[in-house]
Amino acid sequence: MRRPRGDPGTRVPRPTEGATCAGPGESCFPSDGPLVCALEQERRFRLPPKPPPPLQPVLRGGQGLEAALSCPRFLRYPRQQLISSLAEARPEELTPHVMVLLAQHLARHRLREPQLLEAIAHFLVVQEAQLNSKVVQKLVLPFGRLNYLPLEQQFMPCLERILAREAGMAPLATVNILMSLCQLRCLPFRALHFVFSPGFINHVSGTPHALIVRRYLSLLDTAVELELPGYRGPRLPRRQQVPIFPQPLITDRARCKYSHKDIVAEGLRQLLGEEKYRQDLTVPPGYCTDFLLCVSSSGAVLPVRTQDPFLPYPPRSCPQSRAASNPTTHDPAQRVVLMLRERWHFCRDGRVLLGSRALRERHLGLMGYQLLPLPFEELESQRGLPQLKSYLRQKLQALGLRWGPEGG
Repeated sequence: MRRPRGDPGTRVPRPTEGATCAGPGESCFPSDGPLVCALEQERRFRLPPKPPPPLQPVLRGGQGLEAALSCPRFLRYPRQQLISSLAEARPEELTPHVMVLLAQHLARHRLREPQLLEAIAHFLVVQEAQLNSKVVQKLVLPFGRLNYLPLEQQFMPCLERILAREAGMAPLATVNILMSLCQLRCLPFRALHFVFSPGFINHVSGTPHALIVRRYLSLLDTAVELELPGYRGPRLPRRQQVPIFPQPLITDRARCKYSHKDIVAEGLRQLLGEEKYRQDLTVPPGYCTDFLLCVSSSGAVLPVRTQDPFLPYPPRSCPQSRAASNPTTHDPAQRVVLMLRERWHFCRDGRVLLGSRALRERHLGLMGYQLLPLPFEELESQRGLPQLKSYLRQKLQALGLRWGPEGG
């Protein structure tokens, strides 16, 4: 006997979890059932297929090199890939644009890679007739910055010809090229005659970049004074001279929180006393020193306030003249410059000083200052201020320096 509709004994099946519930009069199917899967597959089959992703062009040689060096987020490309891309490039792919990108990359990241630098030098020689001084200044930049003189025998003759041809057309580019050559100690006399001529100086004085040109010309004049005794041409008039590097360089200011200068300054203060050293003192003709001490001939560290901390410039070779310039004592004091050699003062992964650093140390030595380098490896190995003070004491004593009651 049938039970009436709505009888409590009648059991209505509930849909299982995940089932597809339809409206009245329709059945319910599990969402992962074979029928639903077949319908979904049929629906997808009727849709038009997605177009395949576009094929990325295979870039080789010069094109690959340019693409990599032009990337906005490009920081450091592996050297071997740069070398292989350059080797695969056809001659017509090595355009001035590509080579300038390569030169700027090497200079920016301090990569002193001989194969790449030699390739830039060879390109400059081969393309000499097609290059103007504004492009040449960018190609020459890494050689001076990385302190690398190429083996290419025509490198210097080529640059001298370009300077003779282009010097009057782009004054700033001309001086930039000479700055790179100054770092390499390869200044051509003929180009110096031109940039120190009254006509060239008067021409650049009214330009927007007059100050930077005068600063570079002042550095070139210093190089002539200290390194080119055989030069007999015109010089920069004294009224046109300005301090070369009157403050710490931009890279040092940008990385000041990684520098050892503060802890070295504290070590010297506790070791010698504040009156016996000067920090960040700019000495003529405009080089900023890290730390400077005045030392008597007996090795006593003297209070800086009782001494003239500057050696005469141009340098005087006669000791009597130095003593006369320092009337506070009959003992000609020696000036000792402590030079911090931070990690970023060197070419990457090497022990070669950058050109600007080597130039500054070379000129300070030629002016008569005694240099005491403090390499970053030695500074990083000191654990705490007491150990650093012991390290500085050993360094100063190795030079024969004395301080305190017995040292004056």
